[in-house]
Amino acid sequence: MTTTAQPARSETAGFQHQARVTHIVLGRTLDGLTQEDTIIRPQPAGNCLNWVVGHLIAIYHNLLPMLGQEPVLPLDVLERYDRGAPPLPDGAALDIGDLRRAWDETSRRVEAGLAALDPSTLGAAAPFSPGGDPNETVATLLATIVWHQGYHVGQAGLLRRMAGKPGVIG
Repeated sequence: MTTTAQPARSETAGFQHQARVTHIVLGRTLDGLTQEDTIIRPQPAGNCLNWVVGHLIAIYHNLLPMLGQEPVLPLDVLERYDRGAPPLPDGAALDIGDLRRAWDETSRRVEAGLAALDPSTLGAAAPFSPGGDPNETVATLLATIVWHQGYHVGQAGLLRRMAGKPGVIG
């Protein structure tokens, strides 16, 4: 392995580690919650925990093809959770058990895709850019997505507490 490939491999391993931690922490955050717990809406505005979980899946859904992986849920199921979607109307939230299973499988596929990612592709043009950056690379896209997922997992922790449950990160 060349000296340039070693830092790139380390970078992909870093993305994989961040995805794994995000997966674990959200799983712990969801432990012991009911469907009703996950549809409590913060006031005066904001999305419920159910929406946050679906949103995390929707964001990974867009990333999976770049990682050579198939999406877990159909796009039409995830549209209500996509970026910019309005808060879920009453009765529109998917079952949290189904979302959790989809989250676990989606996370597994992201981690597998990251493990298999050729480090030489990190500098290549990304297939899309959430911020509309014409210079988006695979590396900057991955950095943005792992940051985004961590941001929303932090929100999930607060929403868990709103449901009257103790925090899971000590």
